[in-house]
Amino acid sequence: MSAKIINSSLAGENRILQSLWFIVPGVLILGLLIVLIVNYHSSFSIQAVKDGFDTTFLIILLIGIFAQLVDGTLGMGYGATATSFLLSFGFSPAISSMGVHVAEMFTTGASAISHYKFKNINKKLVLNLLIPGVAGSITGAYLLSDIIDGNAIKPYIAGYMIVLAVIIIIKGLKKTIVKKKTKRLGALAVFGGFMDSIGGGGWGPIVTSTLMGQGRNPRYTIGSVNTAEFAISFASGVTFMIFEGINGWQVIIALILGGIVAAPVSAFLINKIPRKPITILVGILLICLSIKTLVKYI
Repeated sequence: MSAKIINSSLAGENRILQSLWFIVPGVLILGLLIVLIVNYHSSFSIQAVKDGFDTTFLIILLIGIFAQLVDGTLGMGYGATATSFLLSFGFSPAISSMGVHVAEMFTTGASAISHYKFKNINKKLVLNLLIPGVAGSITGAYLLSDIIDGNAIKPYIAGYMIVLAVIIIIKGLKKTIVKKKTKRLGALAVFGGFMDSIGGGGWGPIVTSTLMGQGRNPRYTIGSVNTAEFAISFASGVTFMIFEGINGWQVIIALILGGIVAAPVSAFLINKIPRKPITILVGILLICLSIKTLVKYI
């Protein structure tokens, strides 16, 4: 009888722990939404809301959907994809950057919940990335405000990512991959979080590509890195909001809705795409984004 009670108690605790993977992102997103409404409700009016839902809103919504599909299935590229499209449609760099940073706080939460639902994550990997990633992100945000020029080091990071991309593509072309033991995972997470804050992006390209370059399964790597990214985005996004405030509501809302719509779709698709093509796609995307960065600064 006592054994049944113990097993029942353990099962109950396990269910509580399982539910936390949904509850924590949900509570944080809800809290953020309430804070935004309370602090910025004066920016809204019925007429402003009506005026906001136009053709431009639909275009941004489609941009948000596409960017999230890229990020959710390839493990990187949301910020670069969304920002590039927004700039090409005539939005200012300030509005584009603001919209992407704030929207990511919501879209990464939706992505984390979706990846967990579709069992795309390695819980141990997520927890190992979480705290050092947040620490790196906060440190980067602090240093960027006073000491480091983020633009100056972007070309070096781009070169690093091109090398990683070549390694990823080579491994993707192989029939079998020998998985290497991941060393200094905490250091990788600190570096990824730090560069994400300093360079305006880089968590996915740095962490996902490095882990996949070591032969890790793309499905669990992408799902786990995307899940941990919620904490990274939340930490940097809150910092961004505190020091810069918020502008460009039309962009923010459209990107959030697009990301939330696409998050479960991308989490589902990652189960259906074979390892070889998705690995090669990650490498190609990484090379394209890195070359774009190098061309901009040369």
